[in-house]
Amino acid sequence: MQLQVMNSPFNQEQAELLNRLLPTLTESQRVWLSGYLTASLAVSSSAAPAAAIMQEAPAAEIPAASSGQTISKEVTILYGSQTGNAQGLANKAGKTLEGYGFQVTVSSMSDFKPNNLKKVQNLLIVVSTHGEGEPPDNALSFHEFLHGRRAPKLDDLRFSVLSLGDSSYEFFCETGKEFDKRLEELGGERIAPRVDCDLDFEEPAAKWIESVRNGLSEAQAAVVAAAPSAKTTAAAGETVYSRKNPFHAEVLENLNLNGRGSNKETRHLEISLEGSGLTYQPGDALGIYPQNDPELVDKLIQALNWNPDETVTVNKEGDVLSLRDAFTSHYEITVLTKPLMEKIAQLTGIDKLHELIGSGNGEKLKEYIKGRDLLDVVQDFGPFGVSQQEFLNQLRKMPPRLYSIASSLSANPDEVHLTIGAVRYHSNGRDRNGVCSILCAERLEPGATLPVYIQPNQNFRLPENPDTPIIMVGPGTGIAPFRSFLQEREEAGTEGKSWLFFGDQHFVTDFLYQTELQKWLKDGVLTKLDVAFSRDSEEKVYVQHRMLEHSKELFEWLEQGASFYVCGDKTNMARDVHNTLIDIIEKEGQMSREKAEAYVAEMKKQKRYHRDVY
Repeated sequence: MQLQVMNSPFNQEQAELLNRLLPTLTESQRVWLSGYLTASLAVSSSAAPAAAIMQEAPAAEIPAASSGQTISKEVTILYGSQTGNAQGLANKAGKTLEGYGFQVTVSSMSDFKPNNLKKVQNLLIVVSTHGEGEPPDNALSFHEFLHGRRAPKLDDLRFSVLSLGDSSYEFFCETGKEFDKRLEELGGERIAPRVDCDLDFEEPAAKWIESVRNGLSEAQAAVVAAAPSAKTTAAAGETVYSRKNPFHAEVLENLNLNGRGSNKETRHLEISLEGSGLTYQPGDALGIYPQNDPELVDKLIQALNWNPDETVTVNKEGDVLSLRDAFTSHYEITVLTKPLMEKIAQLTGIDKLHELIGSGNGEKLKEYIKGRDLLDVVQDFGPFGVSQQEFLNQLRKMPPRLYSIASSLSANPDEVHLTIGAVRYHSNGRDRNGVCSILCAERLEPGATLPVYIQPNQNFRLPENPDTPIIMVGPGTGIAPFRSFLQEREEAGTEGKSWLFFGDQHFVTDFLYQTELQKWLKDGVLTKLDVAFSRDSEEKVYVQHRMLEHSKELFEWLEQGASFYVCGDKTNMARDVHNTLIDIIEKEGQMSREKAEAYVAEMKKQKRYHRDVY
C-alpha cells in the first residue's frame, strides 16, 4: 500500500520518504518500529511510561526471536567498592538498564546472600582492585565464597565484569580478572567481554554498559522500544557538577596545621561550595583535579626540545591547548606505568626501551618505574623522533586526587574542609613532589579556585542509630573524616559514646586540631581521646600500642555494639591496627585466633568495621 497525501496525515515530502523507506524494512525492523511508535505515543500522552507497556507480557521473561529461548529481564548488579567509584557505576548501569525495561537489583557484594547466586540468570559485576591486587573490603566475603568449594555450578548464568584499577600498580584490575575467570569456570557465559578501566574510567565504563545492554537486549525488540525512557535529565534541585564536570570552587583558607620545627607540613583547606548545589555526608571524599608543577612541565618540554606554545588536541571533542597548558593541566606526567612504557617503546622504536620492557625483565622494569617520572624517561632514552600529538596520545589524563572530607556540612554550610599532608621526597638524584599536595602547600592562595567534585563513600558512614558507640583510629591526616564525624555529632546533639585514637610524630608540633579535640572532650562530644606521638620517646609508640593499653575497655565497647573505624596509611598502619584488633578480641574474649578473626568478619558483615585507607 502506497501512502498518499489524501489517504494519510503526512505531507507530500513525508509520504515520499516513507514510501521509499517502508519497502526496505525487514520483518524484525517493522516489529521494532511498531513497538517504538507505540511506546513513544504512550509517553507523549502520559498514559504510561514506555517501559511499562513492554512489561504487560506475563512474568519477567520475553522470547528471544533468534533462538526460541526465553531471556530473563531480571538483572542483578553486584559491586565491590572502596572509594565509591564502582558503586556509582553500578547504580548508573542499573538506571540505564531500567530505562530499557529491565528489572534491576543493585547491591553491595557484602549485602548479597551468596546462596542466592544460583537463582541469578543475568549477573553484572562492577569491582575495583584495592591495594596490591586485593578485593575491596565489601567484596572480600563474596570473593572468598565464589573461589571456595561451596560455590555452585552456574551453567544458566550470563554475566559480565567491569573492573576498575590503576595501571601504576602491578596487579592492575586483578580482582575483576579473578571474578571474570571464576564465573566462567563455574559455567557462566559472558553477556559482554570484561572491560578493565584505568583511573580515567568514564568512557570505557560507558562503552561496557552499552555493550552489556546490547547483549541483554539482543533479539528483544520490545525492550529496545523502551529506549526513549533511558534518556534521563537531572532532577529538580540536583547538582550538575560531577567527576566529569567539576565545580570550580574558591579557596577560602589555607593554613599549615603543624608548628614551627615540625618535620611535616599538613595543610587545612577551607573551600567554598556556594552556588554549586553540591552536598556531602560525613565519610565522603572530595575529588580535586590538580595541576602539575610548572617547573617540572618546563623541564619536560625543554628535554623534549618542543615549542611550549605549539597547540595540541587534548580530547576526542577536538579541544586544543598549548603544549605547556596540556602538560600542566590535562596529562599525568609524574607517574610511570608498565603500559605507558610499552606504548612509548612501541611509538619511538628505541632499542633500549624495548630491552627494558622485554620478557624476563619484569623486576628490572619495576625497579626503574619506582620513584621516576616522564622527565626521567625522556632524559634516559630520548630524544624521541615523534610529533607532540603522537606522544601526548600515549599519556593518561590527569587523574583526580581524593581526600577524606574533614568537615560537616551542617556545621559549615556551603563549605568543605580538607586535611592534606605535603608529600616531598628525594629519588634518583632529584627532589620530587606530590602533585596535588604541593600545589596546595606552595601555589594555592585564598581566592584561587580548584576543580572539585564530591565522591560519596557509602562504606564509611556514621551508624544509623546515633546512640551506637564509635571507635575511631586516625593518625596523621587520617584524623580528617573523624573531625567530620565529631562536627556532625555535635550539631545533632548525639549522645552516643565516641573514642578517638590519634597519633603523629611530636606532641608540640604535630597535634592536629588539638584545640578542637580538647574542646569536644570537655563538652562530651568526644568521650575518650588517646594519643600516640612516636618521636617523643625512645621507644616509638603508635596508635595500635594505645589500643593494646586499653584492650579490656575497647573489647567492652565492641561487645556493646560499637562501630570501629580506621583511616590513614594502608601499607603499615591499617594492617597493624587490624592485627592488633584481632589480638585484643582474642585476648579479652578468651577466644582462639580463628574465632577472633571470625568475630572481626562478623563485624564487617554487620557494617561495624569500616576502613578508609590510602
